[in-house]
Amino acid sequence: MDKTSEEASSKGKKRQRDQQPTDPQTNQPHHQIFSLEDNLSFTDTLVALRMMRAQFPRIDKVSIQPFILRSQLYSSVKDRTQVDRELESLRREKVVRIFKLNTGQDDHAIMFLDDYLNQMENVVKRLEEKEGDQVFKWFRTHVIDSKLEPSIEHQELYTLLSLGGMVKDGHISLLINAGLLILKSVVLWSFSVLASYTRQLIDPNMYWFAIPNIGSVLKGLSQGRKEVLSFLNRRRYKEMMLASMEKKCLRFSPLDMRFHLRDLIGSGHLKTVQTSTGLLVRVSKD
Repeated sequence: MDKTSEEASSKGKKRQRDQQPTDPQTNQPHHQIFSLEDNLSFTDTLVALRMMRAQFPRIDKVSIQPFILRSQLYSSVKDRTQVDRELESLRREKVVRIFKLNTGQDDHAIMFLDDYLNQMENVVKRLEEKEGDQVFKWFRTHVIDSKLEPSIEHQELYTLLSLGGMVKDGHISLLINAGLLILKSVVLWSFSVLASYTRQLIDPNMYWFAIPNIGSVLKGLSQGRKEVLSFLNRRRYKEMMLASMEKKCLRFSPLDMRFHLRDLIGSGHLKTVQTSTGLLVRVSKD
């Protein structure tokens, strides 16, 4: 390949990386349909949830229903107490379910209940055909409908499943393997004169409810966070206009830039500053 061809190829790759994904129905760039700057702040948690659900990116090769991070709500509804209070009401009213994620100590995902049931149905349908077991039906009918908290104790899980039939030890293992439950872990801190250390212990008597099939997306979430922060930290003033930042594509996350910006602003890693030309996003000082 000659020099001219190499330069053209390099420019083509750069344009491809910077190109904003388009909506498959309108063939328009996403930022023209849902500009983050125009849809960053809300006064109502449910309105914010519905907007973010509509903006959830399409993810190739992974079947996942839309979910919203609690940190994203904190970026849009300024009163965090209001967010927590309204989320609790929505949870009790069976509008949403809240899930503890393993990507960070304070990471929680919110999914509309109908979306969660659809997600569970898609995964469970394949396993029921393979395993030929009724435990998944018991889980949907007796556990999900009555246990609304993010976690459940082993004996309570056993009791609720027993409403459907005779529970065996292997039944709970099936639920874990399906991604519907994960064992709850406890983080312990140890301190010395020189440093502090953490270690995780598994609590065999407690389980977190989980979103099945979300593993690869959570890996992308962690990688995308690092990628966004690394990109801004390499800039001279560690800042960029929000409208320009939103157009950037990520290499290591299936989630789009808008998803990550909401998350990082809400978690305090980034902050926004109003300027005469629009919102500026800047890395927060340690």
